[in-house]
Amino acid sequence: MARKYLVDQIEWEEVSNFKSLLQITAGAGMSVLAMKGFMIPNEFMNGGITGISILLHEVFHINISLLVITLNFLFIYLAYKRFGKTFAVQTTVAVLFLSLGLIFLNINPITTDKLLIAVFGGILMGTGVGLVIRGGGIIDGAELMAVFSMRKTGLSGSEISLLFNLIIFASTTFIFSIETAMYSTITYFSANKATDYIVDGIEEFVAVSIVSSRYEEIKSFLVNEKKKGITVYKGDRGYLPGNFTTKAECEIIVTIVSRLETKRLEEELMVIDPKAFVYMQRINETTGGVLNKKVHQSKHPLKA
Repeated sequence: MARKYLVDQIEWEEVSNFKSLLQITAGAGMSVLAMKGFMIPNEFMNGGITGISILLHEVFHINISLLVITLNFLFIYLAYKRFGKTFAVQTTVAVLFLSLGLIFLNINPITTDKLLIAVFGGILMGTGVGLVIRGGGIIDGAELMAVFSMRKTGLSGSEISLLFNLIIFASTTFIFSIETAMYSTITYFSANKATDYIVDGIEEFVAVSIVSSRYEEIKSFLVNEKKKGITVYKGDRGYLPGNFTTKAECEIIVTIVSRLETKRLEEELMVIDPKAFVYMQRINETTGGVLNKKVHQSKHPLKA
């Protein structure tokens, strides 16, 4: 039995490693397409180390592949020290694939329309970054810089990343033009949204909390009809402005549903108890319990 478990585990690891490599390769390829087919020929910037590489390439005509490897090298080392060997190796593979793609892949400019470059270049870049993250690495060391700076600055990772990229876009204004900087900002936000979509997926999950006097009916409905797992907290309901002393014991019900199920569930709960108090919170990750569909459980250290 133990031997069979070991064999199954090895086979699963091989499949998992192949899947990660495939995602990293596809992500690096899409990033190369975005850079060579949209951004570099039209002097458009992106955020992070990639944006700095494009900027230095345009100003000093240094080989962009060399810039990508050199500027990311320090962050790969920091990744190894902070997050371990696996993450550092996967990040190294992603950066090398990106650099090799920039050297050997000849891609003609796909369009010269600035709006199309900003939107579709950003979407392609963000999709590539998201695929690499799902593969267990990163393709841009600026994400690590934000993580390392959070404790010292007191700012969130998003705030540090935004500040860092605003400096890049401000530099673009002086070197190229304010119009290029404005379009590059669109590219950056397009890339961010695409990355979020790829990493989190359309099957986003939501925690639904329900406070109702008819909690027994709602529990039965969720478990027996909707086939959902629930968690129940003991509480009091009825504290209202001007009527603070009126209260009643109740059970606060919490369940997890996909984003696509929220509207339908809310309507069904209102049929059971039109006075029920329902509030919802987006959650980034969940593990264990009973879910109708398997949620993506990210092992990425930057998502932990």
